[in-house]
Amino acid sequence: MGLFRWLARKLMKVMGMAYVWLDRRVDYTKDEVSEVLGLKIDDDLQTSSRYELCRIVEEEFKVDKDSFWNLHSTQKIRFATQQIREMKKPSKMEMGY
Repeated sequence: MGLFRWLARKLMKVMGMAYVWLDRRVDYTKDEVSEVLGLKIDDDLQTSSRYELCRIVEEEFKVDKDSFWNLHSTQKIRFATQQIREMKKPSKMEMGY
């Protein structure tokens, strides 16, 4: 791994930790948590912490504890995007199996 890649990853880790630290201290408005991009958010998810939300993802998709939590943001988006594609594929029943 080159020096730039190593430094970039370390910087991303520090920035991620700073983001989580700041996020814990922000009081989001009702408008910010009740709906995201037109999707109504359930009441329990509106009050969940970032860590709690990641734990829900881990449990629902049956991945190891803290594995989703420890991913960089882009990796989380990549995982979610692939899961959406997998869910949209035709079911075995739809395919005639």
